[in-house]
Amino acid sequence: MTRSPQVRSLLRPEVLRGLGRGVEWEFERVTFERDFSRGTVAKLLTERAEHGGWELDRVQIGPDGKRRVVLRRKIIRAVRTA
Repeated sequence: MTRSPQVRSLLRPEVLRGLGRGVEWEFERVTFERDFSRGTVAKLLTERAEHGGWELDRVQIGPDGKRRVVLRRKIIRAVRTA
């Protein structure tokens, strides 16, 4: 039986501007319970990367076995021309 990961999306995504380059990033936090195997987590994160444009920013495994993952993707602003 496959369970979906507990996803904690922010009501207003965090945005952080890169240093001096004008790049903005959107961050999303995802929490996986300890029941998920490493392979399953990798597969789910790969799927998000391929279909949502997310990349891995940080992974933290807590003492309780939960994986706390921070994903990021670039925010591309359209610049109006003439």
